[in-house]
Amino acid sequence: MCGRYTFTTEPDKVIERFGLQNIPFELLARYNIAPGQDIPAIIADKGKRRIGQLKWGLVPSWAQDEKIGYKMINARAETLQEKPAFRNLFTRKRCLIPADGFYEWKITDRGKQPMRITMLNGEPFAFAGLFDTWTRPDGQKVHTCTIITTQPNEVVKDTHDRMPVILRQEDEAIWLDREKFDAELLESLLVPYDFTKMRAYPVPSIVGSPKNDTPECIKEIV
Repeated sequence: MCGRYTFTTEPDKVIERFGLQNIPFELLARYNIAPGQDIPAIIADKGKRRIGQLKWGLVPSWAQDEKIGYKMINARAETLQEKPAFRNLFTRKRCLIPADGFYEWKITDRGKQPMRITMLNGEPFAFAGLFDTWTRPDGQKVHTCTIITTQPNEVVKDTHDRMPVILRQEDEAIWLDREKFDAELLESLLVPYDFTKMRAYPVPSIVGSPKNDTPECIKEIV
């Protein structure tokens, strides 16, 4: 699964990396992003990319209760087209969720050790995501999202049996294109990322609490 991640990249670099015109909100460094929080997400609208904020934890438009979102922070790549909550979103409501690392907890003789997993070069990347809009009884709209997961690669498998789908940069435009839907092509993108370009390192246990959102969370334990 993916239940905690980081996004500490400078706004100017985010604009350049993801082909954005601007960021219409204050993009702060986030060292311990958790479900239920508003997170940056990118969609394509008439050929142009836009970044906004979505609540992490999908609430389908047809849901009876907003609380379902806490159970839907992730969507399994293997069953996207089987689950009612994801099947229609896979067709037209795909998004990128930018990040520069994610956390998993490794079982050791001394207990659970949090690990941060990043690119070798430290550069930002994008999770494959789905989004939807739910309307509260009072008419207020809630925009939510989920992160797609897949089998772990060689870097992640010793820590967890799932990992978020990280799209190759050259595949991001395909994922965002809402004008074309090729299920077979899109499914082919939902695979473990090249492990030779990634690393994992131990970080302080303070990441266990989402209340801790400081640079110390990503400090490597030597």
